[in-house]
Parts: sequence; C-alpha cells; structure tokens
Amino acid sequence: MKKYIHFILSCSLLLSHITQAQTKAEIKVGASVETLRLALISGNQKELEKLVAKKLSYGHAWGYVESKEEFIEKLVSKKSDFVGITLDDQVISVTLRTAIVRHIFSAETKDNNKPGRVKLKEMLVFSKRNGHWKLLARQAIKAP
Repeated sequence: MKKYIHFILSCSLLLSHITQAQTKAEIKVGASVETLRLALISGNQKELEKLVAKKLSYGHAWGYVESKEEFIEKLVSKKSDFVGITLDDQVISVTLRTAIVRHIFSAETKDNNKPGRVKLKEMLVFSKRNGHWKLLARQAIKAP
C-alpha cells in the first residue's frame, strides 16, 4: 500500500510540473489565436479586420513584410490560400497589454490554385486594445 501511495504522489508531482495553469489573459489570447487560425483559412475580410491591429507588421519567413492592408488583401483574393492549419507546441506569455505567442505553424496551402505545404516556427505579438487582443506583429522562420 505504501508503494502504491508513493507511486501516486510521484505521478501527481510529475504532472504538476508538466501542466501549468493558464491565466485568464493567456486563455483569451489563445482564443484570439484560434479565431485568427480560422480566419486565415476562411479568408473572411470582416473577421480579419477585427483581429488585426492597424499598424500590423507581418513578417514572412521568405524575407518580406506586409502591412495590414497587404496581409488581408492576399488572403481575401486567395493569392495566399490556407486549406488547413495546425498549431503545435504553443506557448503564450502575457505582460500587461502585450502577449507573445510561439508555436509550430503547419499548413496546407493552395496559393494561386497551386497546392503546397509549409512548416514554420512562428512568433505572434498581440496587443490588447479596447478589451480585445489584436495581432500587432508576426515573424516566422522555416522549421527544420
């Protein structure tokens, strides 16, 4: 019985180190990231307009940076077309009204009607404005 209790306590300690409770702000930022993921797939202009800050700096792994207008236009016109997106190993860090999100971004694309795949390490910066988390900056690098 003693060994059983020791085993249970050991497992509990291990799990408490593996899983960390998210703050309310981190949960809200995570929800904004998920809403953005879905908007990238749908290309819904109104949704994208709501999620993105006016001064967006959207950096691509291939070396160029887009403004809010350029970013949204490419998605709405399907020049940049995401068929599916998964986000793995996501970490969210919130300090006051700024959040940094890092994850592995994997996507199936159909840019200009040509199928493709991308896998990137992505960093997103969100800023809280009028009670809403908006994407302010993004930078990606090619994942190994």
